[in-house]
Amino acid sequence: MAKRIHSFSEITDRYDVVLCDVWGVLHNGVEAFAGASEALAAARAAGLTVVLITNSPRPYPGVKVQIRGLGVRDEAYDRIVTSGDVTRALISSGPEKIYFIGAEKDHPLLDGLGVEVVSAEEAGIVVCAGFRDDERETAEDYRAELEKLAARHLAFICANPDLVVERGHRLIPCAGALANLYGELGGTSLIAGKPHRPIYEKTIEEAREVRGAFDLSRVIAIGDGMPTDVRGAEAFGLDVLYISGGIHAQEYVADGRTDEVKLEAFLAREQASPKWWMPRLR
Repeated sequence: MAKRIHSFSEITDRYDVVLCDVWGVLHNGVEAFAGASEALAAARAAGLTVVLITNSPRPYPGVKVQIRGLGVRDEAYDRIVTSGDVTRALISSGPEKIYFIGAEKDHPLLDGLGVEVVSAEEAGIVVCAGFRDDERETAEDYRAELEKLAARHLAFICANPDLVVERGHRLIPCAGALANLYGELGGTSLIAGKPHRPIYEKTIEEAREVRGAFDLSRVIAIGDGMPTDVRGAEAFGLDVLYISGGIHAQEYVADGRTDEVKLEAFLAREQASPKWWMPRLR
């Protein structure tokens, strides 16, 4: 069973590098969790390198602006690596004519790549950054559209593998839900973000640019998403601090209290073995 900790400072002397998830750990899409920024800033002051690792489809400059606006402190991290950053390599290596699924705010993902957004009939590949209206739509709203794309055997590049994220006190669907449906329809998805290796390789590379050589045994990953943050970090061989108050809280939290027996059962069902856990990073 993962060990409960009450402050991140209890374990920072064991590590040199922190890979920290963003949405669900540092903020909920509406406001920042102040204690989380303070914890990472204190870790950096103690000599650790902090790289934020997020499945946001936006390249990192846009995420930096976004999280600063929500109240995440600049002193909380050294670098940011996004799913959008590593996905751009997938897009640039594929067909130039793409069918794009996403909101207007997601278009910076394509900037400077020399691709052309075209109709589904003309496209050689699909790029999905998210829902066009994640406040109202569900994956089922896209079924007919995805069936036509899958029938053409177009590869589906998913820029945000998350299934859901918190927005305030609600769960909002992400591009990963559409990638799952596309797979159910017989389509093939290409994913570089968490839990897949490319984003971890890029994040470790960024950390080494900041501090030089270090051993992976001295790296801790922090996250709240079981299929992405936890599974990806464990597959990469990293220790994990699981933030239990995130998207899976309904599995084991009642009346604001964590039922540790239910939490242990949840982790067992997920075949997950985080080394540590706490409800919120602080």
